[in-house]
Amino acid sequence: MTAHAAPPDRPPRSGTGLWAQVAELAEEAERQSRDGVSELAPVDAALARRIAEDLAEAVGPGTGQEQLTVVERLERLREALAVLALGIARSHGHLAWFLARVAMVLSPVLQWSSPGAEQPRAFGALVLPTPDDLTDAEDAVRRLRSALTHTDAGTGSSAAGPGSGQAASADGRPATVPESAA
Repeated sequence: MTAHAAPPDRPPRSGTGLWAQVAELAEEAERQSRDGVSELAPVDAALARRIAEDLAEAVGPGTGQEQLTVVERLERLREALAVLALGIARSHGHLAWFLARVAMVLSPVLQWSSPGAEQPRAFGALVLPTPDDLTDAEDAVRRLRSALTHTDAGTGSSAAGPGSGQAASADGRPATVPESAA
């Protein structure tokens, strides 16, 4: 990745959900690419797409997630964080910084306790996440996957934005598409 300026040192806006924070980071990456601040080398673009594939496999489709148990959903989210950790280890420059910032945003997932945890609050684990917490985190991973999927070396496109062809709901989240239509 060719770097033309230092990455911003401000954290994502606080007080917003995980999806909103990841969306903000993805939009910032898209802006940096579009403005020529950073450009992915072909090897980094290929790595970004591979990470996107692994994230999609880890978190699964948006439909049907409500039928999974909390434990299964937490396992999938933790797997997504493992994918991010490996991606950070294998990347450099702006891609590594972007992935690291997203991992920091998603880190609360690691503090969520699962039902039947032997010792409540063991090692600082918080109470059970709500279904909305889980959905927000899963949607955040899907937003990251979308951004990484639309990464192209040298094209000025590094994240999925409004013109990415992905249907969105009123708040900008991906619209739920039945699996049969996907």
